Amino acid sequence: MTRHAKGLLLTAIGGVALSFDIPMIKLGGGDAWSAMAVRAGSAFIAALLIKQIAQWLTGRTITLLPGRIGVVIAALYGLTVVAFVIAVKNTSAANVAFIIAFTPAFTAMTAWTFLGERPSRATLLTIAVMVLAVGIIVSDGLQAGSLFGDACAMAAALLIAAVITLSRAAKADVGFAPMIGGIVPTVLGLAVLGWLGEPVRVDNAAWHVFNGMVLLPIAYWCLATGPRYISAPEVSMFYLLETVLAPVWVWLIFSEAPRPAVLIGGALLIGALGAHALWQLRVHGRRVQPSAKSP
Repeated sequence: MTRHAKGLLLTAIGGVALSFDIPMIKLGGGDAWSAMAVRAGSAFIAALLIKQIAQWLTGRTITLLPGRIGVVIAALYGLTVVAFVIAVKNTSAANVAFIIAFTPAFTAMTAWTFLGERPSRATLLTIAVMVLAVGIIVSDGLQAGSLFGDACAMAAALLIAAVITLSRAAKADVGFAPMIGGIVPTVLGLAVLGWLGEPVRVDNAAWHVFNGMVLLPIAYWCLATGPRYISAPEVSMFYLLETVLAPVWVWLIFSEAPRPAVLIGGALLIGALGAHALWQLRVHGRRVQPSAKSP
């Protein structure tokens, strides 16, 4: 398996795992701040447990964050969660989804500007098609939302672009960074609840804990490790799998049938992502072949 194929596989697994986040939050219930604190706090604890277990099994010292850049990446991941939650609370979900869909475009710009990685025409075309697909999905839900909420959604998209680009630049293992960054939304969620005089209240904490300790670690580790093998814009495109797959899981779990626009836009998005992945595998396969044949 080539490095590029490994990167595509990792990020695909991460994107699929992340798509279960919304169904898990719905199953866990509770107010937004309580859910955020339990979910992110569980991910933080999971990182510490995984580190200890891995050290015990391998006998090697494992570093959670590789230096200052690891700390910065973790902090930005934490701020991304906060910006996303505030956005959801202050503008329509459709607005948030559509704005977040521009993450690959932002990532392409930051990677090109700071890393000198010029995106291919195929990547730019795929990004344009994916934005169109998300636009179809949320077309009947877009509205003149809160400027503050829309700004927070934009901040979340820019933060995701920044952490992917930094992860690409770090050339180090930052797989634990998103989970460690969970301490930021955990502390903020608890602080807000304390300020409001409200206790942490969720309907079924087991789902939030399962999400934070199993699904999110898989998603975060794969998506944070992906930039070591493939370009930053390619990694960011897999984040959009959540937009398509989450309604499908909600449909299967809660019998909430998705609208036709979701199915049409989802098919277009997955088709574009799949076609791009196959094209990249073909291109990189051609580059590897000559060296494989040489003595």
